[in-house]
Amino acid sequence: MYKILVVDDEERIREIIKKYAVFEGYEVKEACNGMEAIEISRNNQFDIIILDIMMPELDGFSTCKEIRKHKNTPVIMLSARGEEYDKIHGFELGIDDYVVKPFSPKELMMRVGAIIKRSKTSLDIKKEIVKFNGLTVDFTGRLVYIDDVKIDMSPKEYDLLFYMVKNRGIALTRENIINNVWGYDFFGDDRTLDTHIKLLRKSLGDYSKHIVTLRGVGYRFESE
Repeated sequence: MYKILVVDDEERIREIIKKYAVFEGYEVKEACNGMEAIEISRNNQFDIIILDIMMPELDGFSTCKEIRKHKNTPVIMLSARGEEYDKIHGFELGIDDYVVKPFSPKELMMRVGAIIKRSKTSLDIKKEIVKFNGLTVDFTGRLVYIDDVKIDMSPKEYDLLFYMVKNRGIALTRENIINNVWGYDFFGDDRTLDTHIKLLRKSLGDYSKHIVTLRGVGYRFESE
């Protein structure tokens, strides 16, 4: 039985999510604020965390940042605001999805199922390390180095880079990238891909030049 931590200061929201999650066969634990969520996550293992942004004492962003210091549990962030800044900030912290309130509980559970499925599926990657001048991609260790310095990226940035590097030199359509990195059950849109490409380029710095935009098609990773 997969375990979910639901963090929201609104009891009604927690009750709705718990009702649907239990019906789907999940075990649910609740937290009404960020500080409580951090403490619970330290002492328990969860398969996914559903985390509200606007909470008293400690907001969702700060809570996620603290949890990420000791756990790499997938996170879905909830917010009554749909501003791009909030979404980008969340993805920079390494969240896996962003859902705007009011939301469909049924769709939320579908997102939960899709993320857990992806997180539990081992990537079929050959043991290898590839280098492009000062950029080193270690598939086996799931590590990326720039000029011999390890860089930290969000889980989705790693997935995106590894997929593009594995298919370097190939023109990858937007649909192809989304299907292979997010899955066929992806509920977002092209803007989600664009946001992650933007974040990935920022992480790669000078080596972002390897990611080439193919207007009207998608992207290509060039080794030269």
